[in-house]
Amino acid sequence: MSNELQNIKNRFGIIGNFPALNRALEKSIQVAPTDISVLVIGESGVGKEFIPKIIHSESRRKHQPYIVVNCGAIPEGTIDSELFGHEKGAFTGATATRKGYFEVADGGTIFLDEVGELPLQTQVRLLRVLESGEFMKVGSSQVQKTNVRIVAATNVNMMKAIHDGRFREDLYYRLNTVQIDMPPLRERKGDVHLLFRKFAIDFAEKYRMPELELEPSAVHYIENYSFPGNVRQLRNLVEQMTVVERNRNITAEKLAEYIPMETHLPMVVNTQANAKQNDFGSEREIMYKILFDMRNDINDLKSLTSELIKNRGTGDLSNHEKNLINRIYTPESQSQVNQGSLLYFENNNEAPVVQTPTIISNPDDSYEDVEDIEIEENRPESLSLQNNEKDLIIKALEKHKGRRNRAADELGISQRTLYRKIKQYNLED
Repeated sequence: MSNELQNIKNRFGIIGNFPALNRALEKSIQVAPTDISVLVIGESGVGKEFIPKIIHSESRRKHQPYIVVNCGAIPEGTIDSELFGHEKGAFTGATATRKGYFEVADGGTIFLDEVGELPLQTQVRLLRVLESGEFMKVGSSQVQKTNVRIVAATNVNMMKAIHDGRFREDLYYRLNTVQIDMPPLRERKGDVHLLFRKFAIDFAEKYRMPELELEPSAVHYIENYSFPGNVRQLRNLVEQMTVVERNRNITAEKLAEYIPMETHLPMVVNTQANAKQNDFGSEREIMYKILFDMRNDINDLKSLTSELIKNRGTGDLSNHEKNLINRIYTPESQSQVNQGSLLYFENNNEAPVVQTPTIISNPDDSYEDVEDIEIEENRPESLSLQNNEKDLIIKALEKHKGRRNRAADELGISQRTLYRKIKQYNLED
């Protein structure tokens, strides 16, 4: 490591020898003598604020103003006034003309922290400053010149912000002439213990208390902790423990009380919602099955009634009619039809009738001429679909002595459908 780099670390109190950290510091030293803009990228708490300080201190502007602006902490309505100034009476409360940061820092350096939070309107003004060094105060039409070096920093994913329309692409490339990446603390495992010792010494001196010391198990613990808050989180941890802990020898168990290690257990997301969704899915499948069965029953009953009408109710059933009756009232017959096998029909101990089933794709087609059939007025037989259905249900209940489950099996329908039919035809008694 060069003497210049070590001197920079000593001057700014930077601890660590991680290669990515050294590379970031070296780039800062290299670009400092120029006036090109720099964009510092890194997570919150990694120490991005050291980079513009190094750049300013190593540049020709080191004797000129250095101003830090936290863009995320200034309200959107006043940020233009803060950066570029305003004229008296430009808005309510503007009782006097005010200089902005770009006017005050003329000849020096401005550090725009959290630059990704700038409003789009302010981004347009900033782009003009970068391109021509010109700006106008709020409420003024007079163009002013400024000679300012801009160093910006952000923890925002800039490409995503550009894609989402929250940041101007042209401004991004103007700011990002040189990009410096600051590594997160979780990647600097060898530097964690060094930083802990540095903070422990500083806070022991500040609060006039003995210095904290880590046992080997504690060193291993913090080196394997992810530190989502990075160096800022570690610093706050050491300060808190310096003040609170009486025992100055810190164990891994004691550290776990302050920063519990992640367990990485499987995550269960919205269990109740999943359970409700599964219940709803099951009920929906049941309803679909019931509706499907009812539709098949209705279609088959229509076909059967059509055949009975065509035969004038003589009672001489054809094999096809017996086939239809099996399909409606024999539980096994439906699966046989689906499988394309033979059907068997029994009625009052008659010999079984063997028939190859005929699948009707659209039962309505088989009785399109039902409306044209003339029915004799003195005909004793009832051709009502409801009456036939009611009679069949009554016979099935009588045959099985009121056992509804067996009657439903006999009729080839579900118990739910049978209960509904019994209630429909007032057959509860």
